[in-house]
Amino acid sequence: MYPIITISREYGSGGHDIGQKVAERLGIEFYDKNIMQQVVEESGYAQEFVNINSEYTRGVEQWFSGSIFTMNYLTNPQDQIFAIQSKVVLECARKGPCVIVGRCADYILEKAEIDTFNVFIHADVESRKKRILEREQELPEKAEKYLERRDKGRKAYYRYYTDRKWGGYKNYQLNLDSGYLGEDLCVDIIVQSIKRLVKEAE
Repeated sequence: MYPIITISREYGSGGHDIGQKVAERLGIEFYDKNIMQQVVEESGYAQEFVNINSEYTRGVEQWFSGSIFTMNYLTNPQDQIFAIQSKVVLECARKGPCVIVGRCADYILEKAEIDTFNVFIHADVESRKKRILEREQELPEKAEKYLERRDKGRKAYYRYYTDRKWGGYKNYQLNLDSGYLGEDLCVDIIVQSIKRLVKEAE
């Protein structure tokens, strides 16, 4: 049986598309924005509010007290969203093999002692700018500043809720440069790695 595959990624590196293709190749479920839809339904917050507070944070200074799975200790809406998101991630993983993009899934599942294969996707600035402009046509500010701001938000969010370094090599089994390798080769490497690991475990 395949492990749960988690994909963390720099903004604009293609992590969503890579994850989706990996899931299709392996014939397993894929979770990304559909996790957020469930969080919206369970939290009662608006979609836009959940989107902003489910992966990015601004200037947080300390870890909140209490368990990430316990609502009683939560002190702000972002903590509430993270707790619900954590519950949804666990529910997805417990259904069977799947690919989960972002959402601190690597940390959440490790704490729950669920077997994972963690991947980090990154790319050079020019590759990321090109991908974003192809998708969004225009950016609200200079592309470099836009990328820097989005990555800074993800980094702060991950550090806040995991006390780990976002993108730190020790947290992942694979660290892939999609700008250099290309999207399809990244997919091939992940799929082949998973199949090899499963075969060796038989």
